[in-house]
Amino acid sequence: MEWILLLFAILVEVAGTSLLKLSDGMRNLVPAVGSMVLYLISLGLLALSLNKIDVSVAYAIWSGLGTALIVLISILFLGESITWARFLFIALIVIGAVGLNLTGE
Repeated sequence: MEWILLLFAILVEVAGTSLLKLSDGMRNLVPAVGSMVLYLISLGLLALSLNKIDVSVAYAIWSGLGTALIVLISILFLGESITWARFLFIALIVIGAVGLNLTGE
C-alpha cells in the first residue's frame, strides 16, 4: 500500500510542477493555486508512504522519478529539447531509483 501511495505522490507532484510551468511565474492564478494544492497533496501522500518505506529511499524515488517524468512532459508537451547528455543523466536517475527499490528490505 505504501508503494502505491508513493506512486500517487510522484504523479501528483508531477501534475503540480506542470501547473507551475503553466502559471507563468505565478501570474495565472488558477494554475498557480492548483500547483500549490497539488504540492500539499503530494507531500501528504509522501508522508503516508513513510510508514513502511525508509525516508532516504522514498525521497530519492519521489524526487528522482518526479524529475524524470517532468523532463519527459516538458519535451513531449511543452516543446523543450533534449540532448544525449540530458537523456543519459535522466536514465541514470531512473536506474538509481529502480536500484534503491530492488535493494530495499
